Amino acid sequence: MRAVRFDSVAGKLELAEVPIPALERDEVLVKVAACGICGSDAARMDGFVQSRMPIYTPGYEAAGVVAAVGDDVRSWTPGDRVVVAAGRECRNCPECREGRGSDICSDLRLMAVHYDGAWAEYLVTSATALVSVPDAMPLEHAAVLSGAVSTPYGAIDTARLRPAEAVGVWGVGGLGTHLVQLARICGATPIIALDRRPEARERALDRGADVALDPANKRVASYIAEITRGRGLDVAFDFVGRESTFEQARAVLGERGRLVLVKRAPEGSLVEHFSEGEDGRTVIGHTGYRVRHLKALVELTERGRLDVSSSVSAILPLARVVEGLAKVREYEGNPLRVLLRP
Repeated sequence: MRAVRFDSVAGKLELAEVPIPALERDEVLVKVAACGICGSDAARMDGFVQSRMPIYTPGYEAAGVVAAVGDDVRSWTPGDRVVVAAGRECRNCPECREGRGSDICSDLRLMAVHYDGAWAEYLVTSATALVSVPDAMPLEHAAVLSGAVSTPYGAIDTARLRPAEAVGVWGVGGLGTHLVQLARICGATPIIALDRRPEARERALDRGADVALDPANKRVASYIAEITRGRGLDVAFDFVGRESTFEQARAVLGERGRLVLVKRAPEGSLVEHFSEGEDGRTVIGHTGYRVRHLKALVELTERGRLDVSSSVSAILPLARVVEGLAKVREYEGNPLRVLLRP
C-alpha cells in the first residue's frame, strides 16, 4: 500500500510503498477514506512532540471502511463505515487487564506516536477504537469529528460546561472554532472568541460566537466585564498556550471560574502561582478525548444538531501532503481542516 512515512532522525517525509499491516486477533484493518492534517502533526514533525518510533506514518484524524477483522472481533464486519479514535487501549494497565476498553484505559496508546497513523491507504487499530458512521454522513465529515471536533468536545466535558455559563475562547483556529460551535449547542451564553486574526474572528461569529475580540486590545478585560454584566467568565478555554493568553484569561474569570488549558501549559510559574485557586477559581489541563465523545459527536451530526460541512477546507491526495502541511503551518486560506484522501 501507499503511505506517507516520516523519518524523525533524518527529518525526511516521503510517500512510500509499504506492506499492508497484519492483524492481531482483536484488531481491525480500515481502508482510509480521509484523514486530517492537524497542527499537532506538524508539531511532531518539527520535534515539539516525539514519536516513539524513528520512522512512522503520521496522521490521526481518520475515517474509512472496515476491510478485514481479526479472529476474535465480533463487533465489526468488512464494509462497515467507521471513524477512528486517535488512541487505543494499552492492554497492560489494570483496567485493560479487566477488559474495560479504551475509554477506561489509564495509559492510552496514541496513533502516530506509539503506532502508525492514517496518512496511508490502510490502518490497523483495536476493535474498541472505532465508532460507526451512518450511511448518510460523508466519511470526510466523520474524519473532521475525529480530533478537530472531538478534542474541544472533550474539553467541554472536562470543564463541565452548563447552559447559560459565560465562555471565552482564546485562539479560534481549527479547535477553537469548533469549541465555539459546540458551546453554542450546549447553551453557553455569552460566547466570546478572541484571536488576533480578523478572518478568524469573523468565522467565529459565523459559527456562533456572540462577540469576537482582538486579544491585543488593551480594553479586553473591560469589554468582557461589560458583556458578562460584571460577573466575568465561568469558563475560559485557552487553545494558544502562552503566558499572555493564560494571564488574560485568568484576569477575567468570575468567581469559581474554570480556566481550561487545551494546549500545553504556559512556560514560567503562572500556573504554579494559580494552582491553589483564587476565590474558588481553578486551572484544568485537558488533552484529547475518549471514544464516548466521538460517539456523541456522530449522533449530534446525524441528528442535525452539529454541521461540519464547511469545516473541510481542502481535500488533497497523499502525494500532495507537503502542500497540505504548508497550508496548515502558514494558515493559507485560514483553513479549519485540510484532509488527505489516499
